[in-house]
Amino acid sequence: MRIKCPNCGERDRREFTYLGDAVLLARPKADADMDAWDDYIHNRDNPEGTTRDLWYHESGCAAWLVVTRDTRTHAVLDVALASDMAGAGI
Repeated sequence: MRIKCPNCGERDRREFTYLGDAVLLARPKADADMDAWDDYIHNRDNPEGTTRDLWYHESGCAAWLVVTRDTRTHAVLDVALASDMAGAGI
């Protein structure tokens, strides 16, 4: 799988570290109830098809990326800087 980093260009996925679902960018507010925090920390969907994941460009520019990909084919559909996506209601 190849990921096109917005800063460095296309790279092999071995340069990146996978974190998980990009829903992590939709963090609850500090005063949210315990159910909201429990759901945020422990529950993840495992969909078949298009997903948005967080990847860290460890062997490159050290940017966090939101990678949109198809879990069936691993085709990368889009890549954006996580800093541009934070607060976008992922």
